[in-house]
Amino acid sequence: MNYLAPSEYEDYALEAITPAAWVGAASGIIDGYCRRPTLAIAQYQERLRLGAGRNSTRLTYLPLAALPPASSALLGLRGRYAMPRRGDWPWGDLPADVSTAFGLPGTWSDMDPASADFCKETGELTLPVNALGLGYTEIDATYTAGLETIPHEVKVACAQIVRNAQATPALNVRSSRVDRLQLEYFSEGLLDQTVRSLLAPYVAQKVG
Repeated sequence: MNYLAPSEYEDYALEAITPAAWVGAASGIIDGYCRRPTLAIAQYQERLRLGAGRNSTRLTYLPLAALPPASSALLGLRGRYAMPRRGDWPWGDLPADVSTAFGLPGTWSDMDPASADFCKETGELTLPVNALGLGYTEIDATYTAGLETIPHEVKVACAQIVRNAQATPALNVRSSRVDRLQLEYFSEGLLDQTVRSLLAPYVAQKVG
């Protein structure tokens, strides 16, 4: 999506006749830098490993946001059961023996997304506890995340990339169409320190 509408060009120091292709290419560079397909709300699916003894993890794309008509950002959740280790099992050895006897460790189980807790801002996801207390080694989460409204900082960054492109000799051409691949080629030079600072809060960070 374009992060600036034609009616906003002059508000962000762009000429009203700026081709929409420039803004589209700049928006694409922003998406690439932020490591996501769009900053708007979109659906994601992630498979994440959990540390030993941990019942929580952190999702990559933020902030978590519901996409209407859904009422929750968490759409689907399943986990792979861990192999319990004697001595690490807080409920004694009997539940561990039962879970192993039924072949639960290593299998995937669907969870009710409503049974998990999550923080929209940080992406912290806390999983429900199995009836036997069996933990998970990894989870598969389907969720929606993104910005309901494109913030001022992103619009400023988009306009700055366009201005940087127009000031770059190899790109300083008047045209109704800009080759997006050409702008991607020059993206390192177009993403100056001001742009990087403006976009820093929106870069997706995978937490190990």
